[in-house]
Amino acid sequence: MDVSLFPTKGNLIQARNTLRLSRQGYELLDKKRNILIREMMMLIDKAEQIQSHIDITFREAYEALQIANITIGISTVEQMGYAVPIEDSVDIRFRSIMGVEIPMVTMVQQEITPRYGFFRTNAALDEAYKKFDKVKKLTVDLAEIENAVYRLANNIKKTQKRANALKNIMIPRYEKLTFVIQNALEEKEREEFTRLKMIKNSKDEK
Repeated sequence: MDVSLFPTKGNLIQARNTLRLSRQGYELLDKKRNILIREMMMLIDKAEQIQSHIDITFREAYEALQIANITIGISTVEQMGYAVPIEDSVDIRFRSIMGVEIPMVTMVQQEITPRYGFFRTNAALDEAYKKFDKVKKLTVDLAEIENAVYRLANNIKKTQKRANALKNIMIPRYEKLTFVIQNALEEKEREEFTRLKMIKNSKDEK
């Protein structure tokens, strides 16, 4: 039930407490939003750098692969590709930023050693192998950052929505409620004071 229907000191205290908590909640949510935005912008800048690096490395890798295809044949390159092991060392853990779970993706760093023989291969295939291995590692880093940005963006949206609800609904509502109850109580006090004064004057006249 709306406490404004009962202008009592208890309801005034309750309304003031709710107003104070709403303001504190808004301040905390606003700080959280700013921290998350700052973190997300840093990650976006980092993602752009990695993406640019991936584009360059991919281009170099495909150029080397094309040379290998021309010099030793596509079928030979395809056969050599079967010797490359499947990557299974990727590990995912999580860290928390203001309550948002952010993934940390790691991969065991191993020395690059060709898994194929040198009899029918050449330097172009070795170069392509190294470049694609580098792309693989960069892709892992990019996946971690893009996932983190996605999670941060979602949480920023939710935080903004809650902050707006406090700022535009809860705080104005309880500011008005506190004002109404305070005025009603003051009016009651004035009426009581007038009534008591009239009783006193009546007694004095008698």
